[in-house]
Amino acid sequence: MINKTVKNAQEALQGVQDGMTFMLGGFGLCGIPENAIQELLRLGVKDLTCISNNAGVDDYGIGLLLQKRQVRKMIASYVGENAEFERQLLSGELDVELIPQGTLAERIRAGGAGIPAFFTPAGYGTEVGEGKESREFNGKMYLMEQWLKADFSFVKAWKGDTAGNLIYKGTARNFNPMMAAAGKITVAEVEELVPAGELDPNMIHTPGIYVQRIFQGEKYEKRIEQRTVRIA
Repeated sequence: MINKTVKNAQEALQGVQDGMTFMLGGFGLCGIPENAIQELLRLGVKDLTCISNNAGVDDYGIGLLLQKRQVRKMIASYVGENAEFERQLLSGELDVELIPQGTLAERIRAGGAGIPAFFTPAGYGTEVGEGKESREFNGKMYLMEQWLKADFSFVKAWKGDTAGNLIYKGTARNFNPMMAAAGKITVAEVEELVPAGELDPNMIHTPGIYVQRIFQGEKYEKRIEQRTVRIA
């Protein structure tokens, strides 16, 4: 069995260049590839197209790449809690494509499944549908949406093995699995890396066939986006 383990994020991101398209997994701040993002910051690559559900917050996650002006275009479902993302969007500094969340998920899944396009009713009759092909099915109008793919997909899992099989935990399972399938090169960082054969096959969410490089991450902050407390 092929051992896909690399030492660290620096080795895992070899081949990353300016102008590439990246997918970055996670939902909000949950399950984001923290180590990969830090390495992208260190490398200083620019003119990037980033595909993610959202763009983190001002000083964490993809927000750090936005602060350094490394991102040329952002493809996401919402601005979220990132004031800098909002500022760059409104000022025209950043090219932004906002997509309904379900459509974003399906476009990514289609990229991984090899489906070039599909039809969905979401967004018909709104700005989302401007310039897109539409078609009627059973008396209802649908928009044609095209797949999304990436040069690199950066995903974060709870557990993984040396063959690249991955298990996600909780909310991290939202976008990471489909992004893992849609990248030409998929880099997985995990909290716990085990030998091949130790994971229960019935619990694996992403088969190792989709993963080219895997490493055990470190110093995960796991920041909470919105902390709500109750005063007794």
